[in-house]
Amino acid sequence: MKVNFNHSTSKIKTLTDSISLSIMQGKLRVGDNLLSINDASSKYKVSRDTVFKAYNELKRLGVIDSTPQKGYFVKGEVNRVLLLLDTYSPFKKDLYHRFADNIPENYKVDLIFHQYNENLFETILTESIGKYSMYIVMNFSNDKLSETLRSIPAGKLLLLDFGDFEKSDFSFICQDFNQALYDSLKSGIETIRKFRKLVFVFPEDLRHPISSIDYFKQFCADFDFEYELVRKSTEWKGVKEGSLYLCITTEDMVKIVKDANLSGCKLGSEIGLISYNDDPVLEIIKNGISSISIDFGLMGEMAAQFVKTKEAIQEYLPTKLIVRGSI
Repeated sequence: MKVNFNHSTSKIKTLTDSISLSIMQGKLRVGDNLLSINDASSKYKVSRDTVFKAYNELKRLGVIDSTPQKGYFVKGEVNRVLLLLDTYSPFKKDLYHRFADNIPENYKVDLIFHQYNENLFETILTESIGKYSMYIVMNFSNDKLSETLRSIPAGKLLLLDFGDFEKSDFSFICQDFNQALYDSLKSGIETIRKFRKLVFVFPEDLRHPISSIDYFKQFCADFDFEYELVRKSTEWKGVKEGSLYLCITTEDMVKIVKDANLSGCKLGSEIGLISYNDDPVLEIIKNGISSISIDFGLMGEMAAQFVKTKEAIQEYLPTKLIVRGSI
């Protein structure tokens, strides 16, 4: 086993990761002996304490064990998971915590964000292939599957959130940004009818699937609403009475609430507001901000189940309109 130490990673972690990788690659198998602490210290030119701490971490993870007769030996498989998400947000935090709460303690999870940067996404994946036992990934696009993902064995890969592309060969837990938006608005039609105009605040640089706009327009046409799209900040002219605003970003939600306060428009009766993706804070702003959302905590819990059972899954989570005081 070759170990490459560098200044960016502690020697303990480097040794731990090298042993884990050797087990995942089949170079070390269950029952195989590891070097003694003295022999490993001598071979890798590190202190006995470094080897001892690395071995202890692997024992904690259930990967190796030791007996007085046999010394240190490989006990089980490495359970190392890459959780590659797009960006940080409160609902992604909920996803992560429900995921982490539902996998065994001996599973090691590396959480990384790719920030919708395709080059960063590809680099992270390329460098991680073969180093993890399972991969839980939010693709960088809703319309195009990264070809690099095809390098990962299908049974070890779970796609999350985005998925308007051919993915029948993979496991996935996704949300629908198209018909589900239409159906969510339709479910609240009796409440929404108090407003004569719907305004979709959808910044041009947002990575939210643009196809949602077509289904928003179709809803407005089918139910006879005036509508407006706000794609640029220069197009924003403030809130107007009789309008219901659908926004995706927290920044736009805050802007709409502030404008309502300044103009004296009463939220929930004179103007309406629906935010995309639910967040616990929406329950306490004003009399509550309505939202259209899937349950991201449930997505995290289901992803943890996939990691534990390795059973294939292909499911779209239901998208719901959560009615609160803002409409």
